[in-house]
Amino acid sequence: MNKLDSDLLKLLIRDGRMSYADMARQLDISRAHARDRVQQLVESGVVEQFTAVINPASLGKVISTFVDLKVAPYALERMAQELAACPEVINLYIMSDLRSLHIHTLTDSQEAFDGFARQYLLGREEIIAVNCTNLLSRVKHGEGGAKL
Repeated sequence: MNKLDSDLLKLLIRDGRMSYADMARQLDISRAHARDRVQQLVESGVVEQFTAVINPASLGKVISTFVDLKVAPYALERMAQELAACPEVINLYIMSDLRSLHIHTLTDSQEAFDGFARQYLLGREEIIAVNCTNLLSRVKHGEGGAKL
């Protein structure tokens, strides 16, 4: 990747719908060159997808909870797949100790999160420990913002 690719990525992160003509004007290159470079970034896997960044609160999803689970190693993959399929789960990571899941959920109320926890987390023998914390305020977003 060169400086042009980095500059194109910065523009796409800011506005994934930016036209090739606007990219070309800002970077002082031709529209065709901008299009070709973006296409190469897509084909090489640097750009995985173009997506919208949604404000969860505008959809009523005001409870952002982070859940750390310790899971029996034999159940880690199965548990990860099951939880990943839940609409409340927006991000899920298997951690390096190979027995922990880090999960980010979005719900419209504390009661909705409670229902999710009761249905999927509590009373399961493969779950060794649960730690939940609610987001108070967001200080810094990753580039491109939160994905929903």
